[in-house]
Amino acid sequence: MNLNRRTILSAAAATPLLGARGARAQAANTIRIGILNDQSGLYRDLSGPGSTQAVRMAIQESGITQRGVNVEVVQADHQNRPDVGATVVRQWIDRDNVDVIVDVPTSSVALAVNTIVREKNKVFLNSGAATSDLTGAACSPNTIHWTYDTWMLARSTGGAMVRAGGQTWFFITADYAFGHALERDTAEFVRSAGGRVLGQVRTPFPGTTDFSSFLLQAQASRAQVVGLANAGGDTINSIKQAAEFGLTRGGRTKLAGLLVFITDVHSLGLQTAQGLVLTETFYWDLNDKTRAFTTRLGAMPGNIKPSMVQAGCYSAVLHYLKAVGDMGVSAAKASGLEAVNRMKAMPTDDDAFGPGSVRSDGRKLHPSYLFEVKTPAESRAPWDYYKLLGTTAATDSFRPLGEGGCTLPRS
Repeated sequence: MNLNRRTILSAAAATPLLGARGARAQAANTIRIGILNDQSGLYRDLSGPGSTQAVRMAIQESGITQRGVNVEVVQADHQNRPDVGATVVRQWIDRDNVDVIVDVPTSSVALAVNTIVREKNKVFLNSGAATSDLTGAACSPNTIHWTYDTWMLARSTGGAMVRAGGQTWFFITADYAFGHALERDTAEFVRSAGGRVLGQVRTPFPGTTDFSSFLLQAQASRAQVVGLANAGGDTINSIKQAAEFGLTRGGRTKLAGLLVFITDVHSLGLQTAQGLVLTETFYWDLNDKTRAFTTRLGAMPGNIKPSMVQAGCYSAVLHYLKAVGDMGVSAAKASGLEAVNRMKAMPTDDDAFGPGSVRSDGRKLHPSYLFEVKTPAESRAPWDYYKLLGTTAATDSFRPLGEGGCTLPRS
């Protein structure tokens, strides 16, 4: 039989009315989750397919499918481009009836998605993007910023470097929303502690692999600390090339990896990464619960351990589906705003992050941890990479409510 568009449309028109009603009933009882992230570029390992695996485990462990609710997952690669991400999200919502957008590393893409989701009254659970503007000037009643942000990173890692004597800074900054926000927030902490920013250079994003000229500018500044306001592959390349140039030889200059993931440390290797100070909100080997979570998650793509972004996708979706179960599928689908309000009203708790809450500005609250990367001699097993330097309580880890410029009502 020769199938063409007319044949398919005729077949669809001949579908019995009962079948159409059944399809509509199934759609009304279906939550659709769209995972938007970097599936092939410099953020693939810390997000990518691993985030999808974590979301699927959240669906299974939520118990909602055992209550008769259908949950479907779609995924797409935004290529770290706001225009691509915005197009995907509009199609997902307008054509494919997607209810919630999850992950979205790359702050410029996340800010675009944030606007669309508010306009369409859906839900945005951000785990991958860092800009603190998502709970500040760009805050939305439809968005929850889950895992980490630039203010938290600046306060923890940047603050630790200043306390250790790093009074003069030079920033190598990825030239997009994330890098700008991380440089801004860290510079504020440096200056408030009496330090000085001697200069900065902006690196093109994405696509830069040669950081030699930028590192030479940092070296010429004679700053005590070179702050890397970048992430993923850019951070890896910056640190490797800094070692090749001997930038930190002799101990006069320190590198501050302001956003370093465990997947970055793995790519660098302990010989290169040892001694780096960094902040994360999740580490697979932190305690019995994080180890249990990692065991249940099973083998990850590329045999990696989960990043805090992937753990955040699990935690956020688990809490969202609990809210859906509490308020009912039809109500959750009808209003993303009301679904987010229900999430804010419910305490959070899971093996990845422990007990927490969601604040009125959309900031998810949980502890943050300052780590130092182990030496090769200190590491006793594969992925045994971190030693804990300090813990910041959930109430102190993130920017105080009211200081970010968010106009949402406080509660």
